Amino acid sequence: MDSAILPDCRAHLRPTPGAVPSPERWSRRHSPAPIAVAETSSGPRSIAEGGSKRLFVFGTGFVGRYVSDRLLRQGWHVSSTSSCAPKKRELEEMGLDAFIFDANKDKLTNLHTLQCATHLLVSIPPLVGIGDPLGIYVYNFMYMQLLYIHRDLQAILEDGNLEWLGYLSSTSVYGDCGGLLVDEDYPPNPKTESAKLRLAAETGWQDLGYELGVSVNVFRLGGIYGPGRCALDTILKGNSLSESQIKRASKVFTSRIHVADVYQALKASFGISSSRMYNVVDDDPTPRQEVFAFARSLIEKRWPGLLNDSGSIDTQETEAHKVHVGGEKRVSNARLKKELGVNLLYPTYRLGLQAILESCEAFPGSPERSPRS
Repeated sequence: MDSAILPDCRAHLRPTPGAVPSPERWSRRHSPAPIAVAETSSGPRSIAEGGSKRLFVFGTGFVGRYVSDRLLRQGWHVSSTSSCAPKKRELEEMGLDAFIFDANKDKLTNLHTLQCATHLLVSIPPLVGIGDPLGIYVYNFMYMQLLYIHRDLQAILEDGNLEWLGYLSSTSVYGDCGGLLVDEDYPPNPKTESAKLRLAAETGWQDLGYELGVSVNVFRLGGIYGPGRCALDTILKGNSLSESQIKRASKVFTSRIHVADVYQALKASFGISSSRMYNVVDDDPTPRQEVFAFARSLIEKRWPGLLNDSGSIDTQETEAHKVHVGGEKRVSNARLKKELGVNLLYPTYRLGLQAILESCEAFPGSPERSPRS
């Protein structure tokens, strides 16, 4: 996901006395730019009028791109942020209005389609280290940066067209539950710094929604996989496991979700007026080692002999499995199904991986290899 600093972490930060500017100073220093308008025979008209749906995505990573692509096909207007010029060009080629945005130096008012958004999706993860008191100057500087952005967001959106706000969080906020089945009412107990920041981010976006009078849906996602990002790709490409992947490999229960089902959950929530929390996971919390074993069997069945000399991933998985890492839990998706009526396309990793492999038209590793849409 693209990296930027938004009001995610402000719950961890506190100003020193007198550090917050007065309302008068706020109004002078942080007034949003006027919204773009289109002239009609009856006078100016907001460009978001006319019944069109407009999505703005902060952080257009794997999920953000998938959701944006699907909604574009349905006639939505989609805008997004990116961290660099090459990614911006890729998004524009998809048909998005893309902006390079860094909250440390760029103004929200430069995102001229933000105020027109009817739906706002936040998929930027909070950054580890933001919120730590690294020093009085840095501590107060970061708080003020986050507070400025929060106030600017509120000022830009409060007179706009926003109907829905969604934040992509993680099931990591539950912490280690000893293998218990947890639902959305289970008290969060995050252990890692990133999970603590996730939980703080949930509160921050819920607060903003409350101030705007807009419903906020928080989606606690399991491990996301899909075409181009799954065990099949890791094995076929021969990539070494990342540090986080190695840590997850030792868990008995690992919740995951196909990106197509994440999209289903988001789309289903568009018609819900109340603010809710949803666990977005499939029906089969399974050890990562088992998933990789199944993925390998699929590859060997389709391309016999291809993996005869490839054992590095298996070795890493086996070694990682010897190291115990906390965070054990089984996550319930009952609310997702009952309240949003989501019927998972891929309720198990087996169905998901099989579908991904079947979409592969060319021999693995060849330049032509690409999943069908």
